[in-house]
Amino acid sequence: MSGHSKWAKVKTFKGAIDAKRGKIFAKLAKEITIAAKLAGGDPDMNPRLRMAMLRGRSANMPNDNIERAIKKGTGGGETADFADLTYEVYGPHGVAMLVELSTDNRNRTASEIRSLMTKNGGSIAAPGAVSRLFHRKGQMIIARESADEDQLMEVALEAGAEDFRAEPEGYEILTDPAHFEAVHKQLEAKGIKCITAELTSLPTLTVPLADAATVGAVTRLIEALEEHDDVKEVHTNAEFPHQPD
Repeated sequence: MSGHSKWAKVKTFKGAIDAKRGKIFAKLAKEITIAAKLAGGDPDMNPRLRMAMLRGRSANMPNDNIERAIKKGTGGGETADFADLTYEVYGPHGVAMLVELSTDNRNRTASEIRSLMTKNGGSIAAPGAVSRLFHRKGQMIIARESADEDQLMEVALEAGAEDFRAEPEGYEILTDPAHFEAVHKQLEAKGIKCITAELTSLPTLTVPLADAATVGAVTRLIEALEEHDDVKEVHTNAEFPHQPD
């Protein structure tokens, strides 16, 4: 889930990995396999594979799992043809969502996603109605203890970052998608480890969720979508209330 606040997302991501490790690893392995099938198993020549492997490592996915997924994609055993789709969705209380999927059966996936919408208070939006509310960015999140603020800002901006934000929980670096890899490689070269590093869709305007009932309704839809085997990522402009540690 890519929502706001980003720090809540990081905590949610870590918690989800602990609670649903097998499911998350299976989804990551599927994306690695698809990427390898489409453009080969060399991450230096395959940007989609590089990104999928980065997501796997951010989730502490074992290297053996990653290698098996690459071999499956390059070994001729994966015969299905996958298509990438993005559904534009309105959730409860006017929350906007972009739902990224990879499917080998568009009709089946469409039927199942519409059923999820009906059961959880969502609806498919008109093309462009939701996507215009988001912009594509490279995003890196770094814990405070992982880097010195002044050094991190200097490295990031010199490497081509668009924005650097220091907050009590840690640091956020934003880039144009084209500059994401250059900035991330510079951080790695300096020994700076990211909690998360990804290309994502960030909302230009957020919708605050004011009470527990609203939070519950939106969360149920997001979780139902994320449970679907074909769903890779759910981006939302919902702004969840701050939860103390």
